Amino acid sequence: MGLGARLKQLRIRDRRSLQQVADAVGASKAHIWELETGKSWNPSIELLSALADHFKVTVAFLVGEDPHAADEDEDLITMFRELKGLTDNDRETVRAVMDSLRSRAKKGADET
Repeated sequence: MGLGARLKQLRIRDRRSLQQVADAVGASKAHIWELETGKSWNPSIELLSALADHFKVTVAFLVGEDPHAADEDEDLITMFRELKGLTDNDRETVRAVMDSLRSRAKKGADET
């Protein structure tokens, strides 16, 4: 689940309108809507912090990087822990492979 889906879920959970959330965090209603719908995907750390404070969650939870979240894949957490034990050169190799895979996935998505 991405940032937009989490924001919408939290907003609905708290029975808040887009305008109420926007007013609470000092953003525009349009910007909150764009975040929820994925039209804007790179909010400032200040906005993320304000949203996290408003919804009483962590920034890590909002951006989907909370290893303690109920929906987190245990295999990914294990892989991350195993990366810590690798040498710097080996981690750089893993990073290069990941970059290549992301590039290939993006290229495939662009072609469809």
